[in-house]
Amino acid sequence: MAVIHPWLEPLWTRLTALGERLPHALLITGASGLGKRDLAEALAARLLCETPDAGGQACGHCTSCQWRQAGTHPDLRRLVPESEDARNTADGAPETGEAGGGESKAKSTQIVIGQVRAAQEALTLTSHRGGRRALIVDPAEAMNPFTANALLKLLEEPPDACTLILVSSMPRKLLPTIRSRCQQWHAPHPGAEALRHWQAEQGETPRVSASLLALCGGMPLAARRLAAQGIETLAERFANDLAEGEIDPLRLAGQWEAWIKKDKTALAAGFGLPMLVEWMQRWVSDLAALRLGGRVKYFPARAERLAALSTRMSAAAAGNCYNEFVNIRRAANHPLNPRLFLEDMLMRYARTLKGVRP
Repeated sequence: MAVIHPWLEPLWTRLTALGERLPHALLITGASGLGKRDLAEALAARLLCETPDAGGQACGHCTSCQWRQAGTHPDLRRLVPESEDARNTADGAPETGEAGGGESKAKSTQIVIGQVRAAQEALTLTSHRGGRRALIVDPAEAMNPFTANALLKLLEEPPDACTLILVSSMPRKLLPTIRSRCQQWHAPHPGAEALRHWQAEQGETPRVSASLLALCGGMPLAARRLAAQGIETLAERFANDLAEGEIDPLRLAGQWEAWIKKDKTALAAGFGLPMLVEWMQRWVSDLAALRLGGRVKYFPARAERLAALSTRMSAAAAGNCYNEFVNIRRAANHPLNPRLFLEDMLMRYARTLKGVRP
């Protein structure tokens, strides 16, 4: 049975209450790590199931459910980036990435037009079980302009008895014409009670700590993923490096470059520059929040040290520093020179702590 997380149950109830009035295209939005993909999968499972239960979920026993669980249901299509190996394998998609001569070929991080065309062709056929069909696109923002325009044709002329379910953490990156042709449903952040319930019911090992949950902005599934990767000890080292206060940007940049390139623990956990820069932005966000009269969100265990550091900068400098780090994060995936990138980032941070405008 597909998972409906506690904080998404009200949204699930509203969706299933529509029954036959469910629109042909939905756009499920919300922050990353909320379980939007699980919700989309549960909805697709319900649409394909021949005997849904009283709660609206797929029964898990009928022929359609068995096909879906085996990853072989011909009436369920998923469009995901080729680089997302775990999803592709779980979905029963063939492993690709072997070029001629046995050389490894980099997998695309985009949803490419060929995937949409293949889905279009499949959806022109009659349903194999005589029921509904479903197409999941996740993340929808991974479509390039050509792919998006191809999908737009499907939205404008939807196949009979087919529901398109788009999932996005960044819906503003989608074409306005795509957004306008989908009924939008927003996945809410979990409240304190829902989080307490989720933490109490955790069966995973290792368990997600309060500190890791805070670092992920209260996004439970994002925190669970990092816990499984063994990221928490790396986050502790990061906070220790900055909690010292006075930093030598050039020295620390060298240490961090070696950390992400050579440290066995970091490499095994998939820790790299984008995540490091994301943490840096969140550290600065906490500093800016304190300076502007707010509270620590991401590093509550370091609240006392962050409060002391925040007194070294003006409110204007704190706001400017945060805005700069928003722009820095956008370039973190493709820096021309990682060492220079880290040096520049840390020098901006050090200047802000000294009250000097960058």
